[in-house]
Parts: sequence; C-alpha cells; structure tokens
Amino acid sequence: MLHFDTDYMEGAHPEVMRRLMETNLEQTSGYGSDDYTCHARELIRQACGQPEAGVYFLVGGTQTNATVIDGLLARHEGVLGAETAHINVHEAGAIEASGHKVLTLPQHEGKLCAEEVEAYIADFYRDETYEHMVAPGMVYISHPTEYGTLYSLSELEALSRICRKANIPLYMDGARLGYGLAAPGTDVTLQDIARLCDVFYIGGTKVGALFGEAVVAPHAERLPHFFPLIKQHGALLAKGRLLGIQFETLFTDGLYLEMGKHAVRLAQKLKQGFVQKGYKLHMDSPTNQQFVCLPNADIDRLSAHATFELWGPRGEEETVVRFVTSWATREADVDALIDLL
Repeated sequence: MLHFDTDYMEGAHPEVMRRLMETNLEQTSGYGSDDYTCHARELIRQACGQPEAGVYFLVGGTQTNATVIDGLLARHEGVLGAETAHINVHEAGAIEASGHKVLTLPQHEGKLCAEEVEAYIADFYRDETYEHMVAPGMVYISHPTEYGTLYSLSELEALSRICRKANIPLYMDGARLGYGLAAPGTDVTLQDIARLCDVFYIGGTKVGALFGEAVVAPHAERLPHFFPLIKQHGALLAKGRLLGIQFETLFTDGLYLEMGKHAVRLAQKLKQGFVQKGYKLHMDSPTNQQFVCLPNADIDRLSAHATFELWGPRGEEETVVRFVTSWATREADVDALIDLL
C-alpha cells in the first residue's frame, strides 16, 4: 500500500533517532533544564532573530494550542479564528474545555481576512451590551492553513497591525510551519513571523520529530508564569531533554528547512500529476497538503492501492480528498500513485 494520509505516519528523521540513541544513557536534569534543551532554545532564537525570546517545548499540537490560548486570554475573552481553524474543527473542543470560546469568522481558502477581523473588533465595542458578551482577546491563524494555503507577507503584516492597534496578541499555529517556509514563492520567513506574531510555535510532530512543538514568544512577558500553565495542561515532559535533543537536531545544519523542501517538492509533483490527468483541484495549495475532487468510483479504485483522507462527508458523485506528503515520502511512491490515476 501507498500511504498519503498525513505527515506524521513515520517515526522521526534518522538523524533525530541517531542523536536520541547516542544520548540515551546520559543522565540529565528534567523538565527542560538540561544542556541539550538550553542549546535548542538558543538555536531557535538565532533562527528567529530574537535573542531575548522565550522558547518552551511542549509535547503536542492540541496541548500547545490549549496552553498558549489559555495563557494569552483573560477569563472573559475568546479567540478569533477562521471557521475552518484547527482549534474550531479538529481539536474536540479543547479550547472551550479550558474556559474560552472560539469566535469564528469566514474563511478565505483557509485564511482570515484582516479587514473582517478589524470590523469584528470594532463592531464588538460599538455594541452597548458588549460587557455581556465574549470579548475578542486574541487572533489565531495557522501557517500553513488547514487547506495547505499560506499567508503572504502583506496579509500577515495587516493582521499584525490590526492586532497591535487593538492591543490583542496575534498567535500562529505552526504545526506544519516547516512546509510553509519551504513552499515555492512564499515571501514569509521565520524572522518575519517572529517580528509580526506575538506568539507562535514551530511544529516538530509533523516535521521530522517523534513528537513535540516549540513555542516562541519574541517578547517573553506575553506569557507570564507559562511554565506552571504548561504543567496544568499536561503538556510538560519530565524527560524534557527528549524534546531538546530533537529540536537541537532539527535546527542544526538547516535540517528543518531541508525536510520541508523535500515534502513540498513531492507534493507539487503529485499535484501536477492530478492536473495533467484531468482531475480538478479543490484548492491550489503550495505546500505538502493537496486537495483534489475525485469521482467516488476513482476513490474506491484507488483505495485498494493507497490510503488517503476524505475531507468531509462523501458526496453523491464526487468527494474532496486530501493527499499529504512528508519529510519521509519516497519519490517512487509518488510516481506509483500518479501511475494509478
């Protein structure tokens, strides 16, 4: 079988595994106070161009979103996000479970429109009854989005400008950030993200690590008392060096970006294969997630040879299907899938 379900089907990049095995019997202090984790923090600060940034390592994406959002919001506030946002659709109400409402806005190929964010905030405070309502206390975006699309630098700058005018933080979910940074034609760099976002995270689980995400707060005071909050949310790893070693490896010799480029190149090759064979794209994604409208008969036929995900309910005649490449995808598998079309 060929597998294109998601980008965390494999374990970890061989270099990550080598470093974990090489250091396996070393004795280090816990909870991220070890030398490996301290070095990983410095490497990330250097890559972001933010020498004073707070850097925190958490075990997974849902825990990261729930912990960061809880840390940024006051008790009466909610988080603004696109209706397709991961925190709104695929995190089983984790944000609401921590006492905060997800306030949704229309999505535009998975993205928020800065003007609509600005209008929502303005309309909220024009309502004389706003004290009875959930206040928009922050903005959540993901890059890439749930549809594999990317914010341009001008779009990101507009959102950042609106958030700073309203004095609320802009938070970026970077679960697949490595694939966004490696996309052809993108004009957004890691340094831009660190300059324009108040908090963001660098995804490891989906980009070559066994597990783990790195939260970056360019201005650490944005997340006061964050360490105990990580523990409250069950996102703190006692053997913290396991996270530190992984991110130290990912941010040595450009490995993180190299893995992203590999996955994106093969995803674009797969997209061209679909287009050349006459299939309709649901979304033109420049990253490692590809969304294609397939006749149900073709879905059934391909399912005997490959695994992938239906993106929503099965339609009467055709259905949107997601194919995902990763840092570990083999070119031969992409070629084999194209041959099956």
